[in-house]
Amino acid sequence: MKKYDTRQRDYLISFLNEHPDQLLSVRQIAQELCAQQISLSAVYRNLSQLEAEGLIRKSVKPGSREAYYQYVGAEDCHSHLHLSCTRCGKTFHMDAAHTAQLTRAMSELDGFDLDILKTVLYGICQNCHGT
Repeated sequence: MKKYDTRQRDYLISFLNEHPDQLLSVRQIAQELCAQQISLSAVYRNLSQLEAEGLIRKSVKPGSREAYYQYVGAEDCHSHLHLSCTRCGKTFHMDAAHTAQLTRAMSELDGFDLDILKTVLYGICQNCHGT
């Protein structure tokens, strides 16, 4: 797919970059960008293109069929697993050393190479444990 640098793409990247700790649905993104007169089809098209370019990560939460997106260009996601809180919805980076230890153990013990960019671990974050 040919890449076009458009106003819609720029608004979308800017919006995702402003929310690096959130997994956002298409509905949430489109709602936030409606003031910029960006159509739902333009949101879908640009998300698909950004995912193909490796600039965003797409995931599906357990028990849901809805896709969620996160901009990986905002931070270095290539050496971190993502931890997503099922209560507050925030997404965090696992410490790089812990990520390396976990992926190495999986490889050595199970012969399984984990794709870090496509993996999200779900649970309850430290802040939500007390609530």
